[in-house]
Amino acid sequence: MTRTIIDVDDDALALAARHLGTTTKKDTVNAALREVADRRRRAAAIQRMREMVADGEIDLAGSDEEGQIGGAA
Repeated sequence: MTRTIIDVDDDALALAARHLGTTTKKDTVNAALREVADRRRRAAAIQRMREMVADGEIDLAGSDEEGQIGGAA
């Protein structure tokens, strides 16, 4: 882990800590960085799935309203 000195927006940090459930500045910053990376990774996966559906590689015609294939939970 790298030690870095930065200026941080205190209000944004407090808000992020509340949303993330963290109690220290270090935990909040690290959780926020992971959250951003995870969201980008998930967004890229969703985009790949959309492309696969558009290309006919995945057929969602058999899924029900909740997205369950074959209507089973």
